[in-house]
Amino acid sequence: MGYETILTDVADRLGTITINRPEVRNALSRTVLREIRAALEDFADRDDVGAVVFTGAGDKAFIAGADITQLVDYTFLDGLVADMQRLYDYIEDYPKPTLAAINGFALGGGNELAMACDIRVAAEGARFGLPEATLGVLPGAGGTQRLTRLVGKGRAVELILTGRLFGADEALRIGLVTEVVPAADLLATVRDTAEQILAKGPLAVRLGKLVIKNGAETDLRTGLLLERLAQSLLYSTEDKREGARAFIDKRPAEFTGR
Repeated sequence: MGYETILTDVADRLGTITINRPEVRNALSRTVLREIRAALEDFADRDDVGAVVFTGAGDKAFIAGADITQLVDYTFLDGLVADMQRLYDYIEDYPKPTLAAINGFALGGGNELAMACDIRVAAEGARFGLPEATLGVLPGAGGTQRLTRLVGKGRAVELILTGRLFGADEALRIGLVTEVVPAADLLATVRDTAEQILAKGPLAVRLGKLVIKNGAETDLRTGLLLERLAQSLLYSTEDKREGARAFIDKRPAEFTGR
């Protein structure tokens, strides 16, 4: 499938979506958002894609935020439609694991896209920020909510109200990213992480995502109930029997997703 603003690739069960607008630091236009959604829907239906990686073209930016030339004309109704927020909700709820390979500036909507992913790995030179208040708006694609859940209320308030930029080391220290590596090792590290996930039972991975996300949004007892129900379901699968037999036989498991 051909796209104007993104590149897609599939290799070794890993689908890659590269935002391909390096001349504007991979800024997110309406077209980019539509094409990301289309690529994700395509990958969701493909048996040869087990996980998805997002990255940015070039070596300057992951995604440097929304296209400000379009923001100028946004109206009240655009805020209600919330195309970017809805896309990032879709990424957060995506049935397959998602990883962000953050290779440069991750600002505004770029930072918010990364936060919607399951795992975030940053290059040493990456820079982060939610500078929307400088433009008189909020980080409205999930930034006020996901940042708070990742780094805590106090730190989220400080970062959003000041809009300051910060580096990969601070992002790691506050829990915004899971790992920081040299830029030359970024994609290899992300692929290695994805391979580790893809070697696991796909039903266990999918239900693990679901239970963690929804359990974090409720009380402990309800979260434990979700965990118990998910585990009961997994106990009834062929993958559970295969995983146990493979462990006993001291061989790699051959999971089928059933």
